[in-house]
Amino acid sequence: MSSIPTDYPRLVADIGGTNARFALEVAPQQIEQAHVLPCKDYDTIVDAAREYLRLTGQPNVAHAAVAIANPIVGDWVQMTNHHWAFSIETTRQALGLKTLIFLNDFTAQALAVTQTEDKDLVQIGGQVPAEKQPKAVIGPGTGLGVSGLVYSPAGWVALAGEGGHTSFPPFDDMEVTIWQYAKNKYGHVSAERFLSGAGLSLIYEALAAKEKAKPSKLTPSEITERALSGSSPLCRQTLDIFCAMLGTVASNLALTLGARGGVYLCGGIIPRVLDYFKNSSFRSRFENKGRFEAYLAAIPVYVVLSEFPGITGAAAALDNHLKTV
Repeated sequence: MSSIPTDYPRLVADIGGTNARFALEVAPQQIEQAHVLPCKDYDTIVDAAREYLRLTGQPNVAHAAVAIANPIVGDWVQMTNHHWAFSIETTRQALGLKTLIFLNDFTAQALAVTQTEDKDLVQIGGQVPAEKQPKAVIGPGTGLGVSGLVYSPAGWVALAGEGGHTSFPPFDDMEVTIWQYAKNKYGHVSAERFLSGAGLSLIYEALAAKEKAKPSKLTPSEITERALSGSSPLCRQTLDIFCAMLGTVASNLALTLGARGGVYLCGGIIPRVLDYFKNSSFRSRFENKGRFEAYLAAIPVYVVLSEFPGITGAAAALDNHLKTV
């Protein structure tokens, strides 16, 4: 007889402004039949979920969890970067589910860290993580996700915050100049203004303005490509400063949380420049905190390379929820 509990398979999803990724968890942390559906092709989230279930042969699903690029502050969800708007409870009923939970996509990524295999982690300095001590999770991508993990008797608990929107702290005169450029343009300058795809472009613009040069219209990926190839000194300087800024913000988070369990870098930018990043000024800036240099030097930093961390984290959140109901 099978030892798998009868509440599998479970439906898990990770929904952004462009794509909805669905999968089935057929056993604990065993993810199968992942499909990516363009959000624009469906009028509602229910339509997208039904199409996924149709594609997978209409499995008998009772429990589901969805990570979504949106704050979750009640039953009503209005997506920031897409037209879907819905009630969680009405969606549960429409899909005939016993359980349906939603969580912020970066909270899900934080939970995924607790399930990540060693092969999907690249360590950047530090020693070994302290057991059951807080972990910091930060992810520059489309925006800047920030979370933390705190251990409890029930397992790891992910913090749901908006740390990417804290005020950016310039470290040196060059960063003060870049910060001033951004302040003149936007008013408040958050960490996300720089530590994101759009942030790469903003740093590049600010450096071009400082040199009184007319900046080319480059996408973030073009900036990184020219930086890595050495074809543009300005792009290389942009990427250098980006990595140093990330070191400052990540170390601030590590000190705030007491993250002796490690700092985990998620998001889509760092994995694309991983070889460069290993030798960038990130780590030296991370440790540059005066009297707390030794404290930070011991903390390991990991780049997370998992393919579907949102789905893995949604599965972990659903498991935690079902254990408490």
